[in-house]
Amino acid sequence: MAEGVPLERGGRPTLKTISRITGLGVTTVSRALKDGPELSRETRARVQAVAAEIGYRPDRAGVRLRTGRTFVIGLILDQSVSVAEFERRMILGVSQFLVGTSYHLVVMPQGRDADPMETVRYFVENGAADGLIFTHTRPADARVRYLLDRNFPFISHGRTEFSEPHAFYDFDNERFTIRAIERLRERGRRRLALVPGPDYLACARHIRDGFREAGRVPGERAMVVDGIHLDSELWEFRNAANRLANSAEPPDGFICANETGCIALMAGLQDAGLVIGRDVDLIAKSSSDVLDHIQPAIDSFHEDYTFAGEELARLLLKRISGSPTTELQSIAEPRLQRRT
Repeated sequence: MAEGVPLERGGRPTLKTISRITGLGVTTVSRALKDGPELSRETRARVQAVAAEIGYRPDRAGVRLRTGRTFVIGLILDQSVSVAEFERRMILGVSQFLVGTSYHLVVMPQGRDADPMETVRYFVENGAADGLIFTHTRPADARVRYLLDRNFPFISHGRTEFSEPHAFYDFDNERFTIRAIERLRERGRRRLALVPGPDYLACARHIRDGFREAGRVPGERAMVVDGIHLDSELWEFRNAANRLANSAEPPDGFICANETGCIALMAGLQDAGLVIGRDVDLIAKSSSDVLDHIQPAIDSFHEDYTFAGEELARLLLKRISGSPTTELQSIAEPRLQRRT
C-alpha cells in the first residue's frame, strides 16, 4: 500500500506521509490516529493500519509543544527493597498496561540513602512526566504533600495518613496479618511472633494494627521480634530465629511479610533443632513462586506485584484524564496459598 511513497525530510514518516498514502487531509489523519469519534470506524482503522505499516511515530517534541504533555509516566523505585522480584514485576506490570496507549515509561531508581524528594522534584520542576508512580509510602509522606500542593498527577503504592484524598493502590497488610494469625491458630499455634516492617513505612503500621488481634485469646502470647525488620539482611533473620528458638518460651508461630526473609527464619529455626510443621509454623507473604519449591512447605498470602504495576498505571492514567481522586483508591485482598 505504501510502496514508493517518499518520506519527509529526515527519513521518517509524518502525518503528511500518511495523508499522501490515504488521500485524506492531515487534520483528518491526526484525528484518526487519536481515535476521534467524529470519524467512521473504517476511516480510523485505515489510517491506523497505514501508520503501523510505515512505522509512523508521533514527533514527541512537537506533541509537547502543541499540547504541553510529555506522554511520559515516571516510575520511582526505592532501591532499599529486599522483596523478591519486586522491581522486575512492578516494571513489567506498568509496562504491560501502557502497551497500546500513547504513554512511555521512564524508570528512575532511588538510591538507598538518597533524599526521596530529589527525584520527585526533578520530574515536576523539569516537566519530565505527566504523572508519577512511587513506592515505599510513608504515613506523612513529603512526596504526597508536595505533589498535592502542586496538583501534579500521581499515585502512591501505599496509603498515607493525610486527610486530603489522593490516588493510591495498596495491599491490605492489616488483613494479611489477621488472616495469618487465624491460620496459625488453625494449626494449633499459641505463641505468635511477628517480624515488623521498617518503622518509617505506612505498611508497618498496618501490619502492627493487624497483629494487635494476636494475644486477645486466653492462653495466647504475642511478641514482635526485636532487632530485625522486613528489610533486614537474611543473616539477621537467621540469627534472630536461632536466638528465639533457644529462648525460655520459643514462639511456635511466625508471621513474616517477606518470603526470602521467611526462608532465612526457617533456616535459623532448623539450626536450633526445631522441626517446621511439628514444633513451629511460619506464614509468609509471597510475591513469587519460590515457596512452591521449598521443603518443608509453608503457607503464604500472595501479593501480586505485576498486577500492582498494572493497577497503578491504570489509576494514574485516569487521574491524568481528570478523574476524581476519591475514585482512584484500590486495596487488594490477601489470597491464601495453602501448602500445609
